[in-house]
Amino acid sequence: MGMSKVEFLETPDGRISYETSGSGPLVVAVPGMGDLRSSYREMVTPLVDAGYRVAIMDLRGHGDSDTTFDDYGDIALARDLIALIDKLGSPAVVLGSSIGGSAAAYAAAERPDAVAGLVLYGPLLREPKTTPFAHAMTRVAYRVLFSRPWGAGAWSRYYPKFNTGRPAEGRPEGRLAPWIHEHTDAIRRMLRQPGRLRAFRRLTLQLDHSVVEPRLSDIKAPMLVFIGESDPDFADQRAELAWLAKNGAETELVLESGHYPHAQRPDVVVPRTLAFIARLRGPAWGESA
Repeated sequence: MGMSKVEFLETPDGRISYETSGSGPLVVAVPGMGDLRSSYREMVTPLVDAGYRVAIMDLRGHGDSDTTFDDYGDIALARDLIALIDKLGSPAVVLGSSIGGSAAAYAAAERPDAVAGLVLYGPLLREPKTTPFAHAMTRVAYRVLFSRPWGAGAWSRYYPKFNTGRPAEGRPEGRLAPWIHEHTDAIRRMLRQPGRLRAFRRLTLQLDHSVVEPRLSDIKAPMLVFIGESDPDFADQRAELAWLAKNGAETELVLESGHYPHAQRPDVVVPRTLAFIARLRGPAWGESA
């Protein structure tokens, strides 16, 4: 990706790994559950070439971050993000994928001074509607699926399906990134390291995006949201985008994309992301008063 060496943010419960590249106004990227910072490989060079300093972090328990954490909810992930922004020099525009988008939105609500803008890819900003029984069964499934010795293999087989997703009516499934198999292999190797599968399982069991929805009205930063038309995390992708638009976001449905439009359709997502970020530059972010 053209990034620098791995660095670490020290927190009371462990270290968060990140890499930086380039110079200029700060952009911080947050990956999703069970993913790696390298999922942003399509974004780094265009952002650096456009004159930004890019920092990509790993979630706690993921990548090169420590596995010593107990709390893996959206609020804890948001605290890590805020701490990294403060360390690197706030404010920042934050890119967030999946639950990385949940953390980014919560951080923007908590610290408007630290977040100058949000660009989110398949974000989970509210808890899906379900029954208590279905919710409980999902947690049971997570406990079984993401246990040793099969957990790493189970997620690495499931991860590409989030890229393709459900076929949209009259359209093929989402495009696979050309590097998806290399990336999936790296995820499998990561989860086989000591403590990482346990950390990942803890994250899946602590997922509760209901904490984000009531904070959306506190977000002052401009927000752009991309959702893939085949994203399996949403029962109705267009309805989710309409709801997000009512909450002040600019939105775009990405054709032939599943849950990771920034990786699957960089031809669409990168130019729109760059154009949106460029509009934010000014005395409050990116330029001297």
